[in-house]
Amino acid sequence: MGLTYNFFEYFVFFYASSMFLVYLTLGILSFLNITRYRTYNSRLDDQFLIDSPLTPGISVVAPAYNEEKTIIVNVKSLLTLNYPLFEVIIVNDGSKDKTLELLIGEFDLVETPYAYVERIKTKPFKRIFKSTNAKYAKLTVVDKMNGGTKADASNAGINAAQYDYFLCTDVDCILERNTMLRMIKPILNSKEKVIAVGATLRMSNSCDISDGVIERVKPPQKLIPRFQELEYLRAYLFGKMGWSLVNCVPNVSGGLGLFNKEVAVNAGGYDGASHAEDMDIMVKMAAYMINNHQKYRIEYIPVSCCWTEGPPNVKILGRQRVRWATGLAQIFFVHRKILLNPRYKKLGMVTFPFQMIYEFLAPIIEATGIVYFIYLVLKNDVNWPMAGYIFLYSYSLAIMFGTLVILLDNFVKRQYKTGRETFKLWLVVFLEPFLYHPLLIYFSLKGYFNFYTSRQMEWGTMTRQGYENTATPKIKTEDSVNE
Repeated sequence: MGLTYNFFEYFVFFYASSMFLVYLTLGILSFLNITRYRTYNSRLDDQFLIDSPLTPGISVVAPAYNEEKTIIVNVKSLLTLNYPLFEVIIVNDGSKDKTLELLIGEFDLVETPYAYVERIKTKPFKRIFKSTNAKYAKLTVVDKMNGGTKADASNAGINAAQYDYFLCTDVDCILERNTMLRMIKPILNSKEKVIAVGATLRMSNSCDISDGVIERVKPPQKLIPRFQELEYLRAYLFGKMGWSLVNCVPNVSGGLGLFNKEVAVNAGGYDGASHAEDMDIMVKMAAYMINNHQKYRIEYIPVSCCWTEGPPNVKILGRQRVRWATGLAQIFFVHRKILLNPRYKKLGMVTFPFQMIYEFLAPIIEATGIVYFIYLVLKNDVNWPMAGYIFLYSYSLAIMFGTLVILLDNFVKRQYKTGRETFKLWLVVFLEPFLYHPLLIYFSLKGYFNFYTSRQMEWGTMTRQGYENTATPKIKTEDSVNE
């Protein structure tokens, strides 16, 4: 037993230490990348992009399933984005509520002939609507049968897109008005072909919102969304910004991502059966470029460009995270040939191994450690001094990284008006390891179980009461989330 326990102690110590070193490295890379972003971001003036006839066109693709509570205000918000050449494509994915009817009535839509070419196979396409009102000339609504996943709906939007780049988002997301101006710059500044660009996402919960525009950013009042705010900042500013510098970005968020359409289509588009469509399409696009011996880059920008409604309680958070975990397991099964395959270069030798060890296996290792520790307690065989050292070591690292992420966020741009609001976010750094992280472990394990037992999952919806002007978005909780 002593030998087993010693192995357990050292394994936990070295695993935690390796994770610390990896994330410390990512933090340094992220800081360097943010500094780099500030340099090249100043090279292209926004007004120059707006005035130039050579600025690339962008198709904004937003799938919608049962979004009647927020669809009108969110579409209006998308139509007012500041960019010289763009279109907005809303994909009604077989909604069972009044989503389509509200769109038709509000935007004067009529069914119209359209050159819809199905370059990516989807569930049956029905029809396309355009507006008779010149004010909404940029709007296209695609009506199709429900495909069960956001991926299938996104593919239909890509098929209908007319421009060389498409920006994929969710209709419940609120985009910063200059989002496309910010996200096109890495493409225009790069010497290599940039196939995708991502940006930081935040929680819209508790923000002041007027007519689909964020008037004031606030930390979420409820604890679960506030945990997510911290988690998102850590994932984007510490993780993806760091990986971006060395061109090893694992995925571009489904909530906001700008993609090269031709590469996406040639790679097969989103996997219509995937529940991790954001990572799936990134893997497929990167693999396509490698297989065709083409250099590429995947970029991230640190500025907050998108706000999304986070699950307000444990029940809906669980539905979201179980789906994400199922999708992660699905990724490693579908693309298993890439893992540790030198043919796929950084994708196979860096990105996939990191995701496997520190994302996929982490909940399993942590859960095993907890169970084993409980067993040792029951057997009265715990080395309490060592256990205390390991706990303080891990807890201190969690506090340090959480604090650094908040400082890094303020280094990019101060989002909250008062120090008190920043302090409220910082406080959850101390609670996250005890309250939030154990939930994520449980939901991850449940998602893995669902995948390996072949349990069916479908794209659900988070029914909303809608955004009220300069008020907190209110969310009903009876349906599943579609984030």
